[in-house]
Amino acid sequence: MSTQHAPEPVGEGLFRTKGVEQSIRDTEDPEFALRKSLSALDLTVFGVGVIIGTGIFVLTGVVARENAGPATALAFVVSGVVCGLAALCYAEFASTVPVAGSAYTFAYASLGELPAWIIGWDLVLELALGCAVVAVGWSGYVRLLLSNAGLSLPEPLSGTHGDRFGFDLLAFILVLALTAVLVAGVKLSSRVTAVVVAVKVTVVLIVIVVGAFFITASNYQPFIPPAEPRPAAGGLTAPLIQLIVGYTPTDFGVMGIFTAAAVVFFAFIGFDIVATVAEETVRPQRDVPRGILGSLFICTVLYVAVSLVVTGMQHYTQLSVDAPLADAFKSVGHPFWAGLISFGAAVGLTSVCMILLLGQTRVFFAMSRDGLLPRTFSQVHPRFGTPYRSTVLLGLVVAVVAGLTSIQELAELVNIGTLFAFVVVAAGVILLRRRRPELPRSFRTPFVPYLPVASMLASLWLMLNLPAETWLRFGIWMAVGLVLYALYGRGHSRLGASH
Repeated sequence: MSTQHAPEPVGEGLFRTKGVEQSIRDTEDPEFALRKSLSALDLTVFGVGVIIGTGIFVLTGVVARENAGPATALAFVVSGVVCGLAALCYAEFASTVPVAGSAYTFAYASLGELPAWIIGWDLVLELALGCAVVAVGWSGYVRLLLSNAGLSLPEPLSGTHGDRFGFDLLAFILVLALTAVLVAGVKLSSRVTAVVVAVKVTVVLIVIVVGAFFITASNYQPFIPPAEPRPAAGGLTAPLIQLIVGYTPTDFGVMGIFTAAAVVFFAFIGFDIVATVAEETVRPQRDVPRGILGSLFICTVLYVAVSLVVTGMQHYTQLSVDAPLADAFKSVGHPFWAGLISFGAAVGLTSVCMILLLGQTRVFFAMSRDGLLPRTFSQVHPRFGTPYRSTVLLGLVVAVVAGLTSIQELAELVNIGTLFAFVVVAAGVILLRRRRPELPRSFRTPFVPYLPVASMLASLWLMLNLPAETWLRFGIWMAVGLVLYALYGRGHSRLGASH
């Protein structure tokens, strides 16, 4: 055994950092060690599987009609660049600290224990709500397909709609089934995801190829429609930046592209999930950066292509809001392709839901292994090598939430949580470069500190465009997290006990 000691944790109290070497050593304890079985291809499939969901089938047309017209394609490019900046920061951290937990683990190594707790608590909310919202959306698509086949569920088991309360049985069953798959092993999860991703990417490619034959050049005129002032919003529904400085975003025009980018950005949410499974990757230093950047590039290309097709098939002013891509095919007399799109959306949401749940369990597992949450949730299954206790607990919670509420009003919390994580990771890259320049980095973020600073500013700009009420809810969740840290996490921290 080597007598060379790794650097001790830096700092005291709330901002003590956990050394990279200690983080890696923790993964070698058999009782708390995750099984390594994933490749670069598995990670890329995970990334594509979680990014491509309803966004590509619905959001493209909605944003074209309401915000940017045919220039929606440029909005996807802008959002892809913003996510690319964050992805480069994630890639460096994941290759330097190949440990479960993603932004939580990265923050612990660079910013300190309290910031790490805050970002971990944030990620648990983001991924839980994201999974529940997606499960409810999946249930809606499946009920639509069942109704087309002449079948229907009793109203009390079809979810909450408006003032009518109901239990969403389909969403509940989906989350429980995916929980069982995740307990059975991450390799099985990757195989299920690979099949689902193959189906939905095939559907997307068919839409692009077939739709290209129905493009009318005149529908692209004007490519960037004249700017229009947005209807004034008041109170907590107004964007935070409007309340602070009085700036009101515009629709259409050049600035409309950036307004649209703030909306379509959320169609990209998920590439950071790849970093949560770094510990279960055979060659994480090489494969995690490939999985993150590869999946983001593939999805950006597909999004741009789909947005060009849908705005070319039907003039942006005539696009529907509920199912614009499917309705665009109906408008040119091809309902078969519209049905195929609905099927692709339903299949696609299955993998989105599973990977969000996977990411959440890994963050929870990492926090538990560090003692900030009860250690019992970081024990892995002796046969499957998965954190089965945390997976079952979170799966049951998410299943109940998905079954009992539509939670559309909470969906924006997913967005602000993701952007907050982007800011923390970018700041962490700068700090870790300064504190530990000697660490081996198989992937290095270029142009440090300028690129991470650009990533932070871009994410903050998108956060400021979110409604003030979203910030308020986010603040309440963070306050609850700080209370839990004070009552439990700080006193049970393994890092604190080692001091």
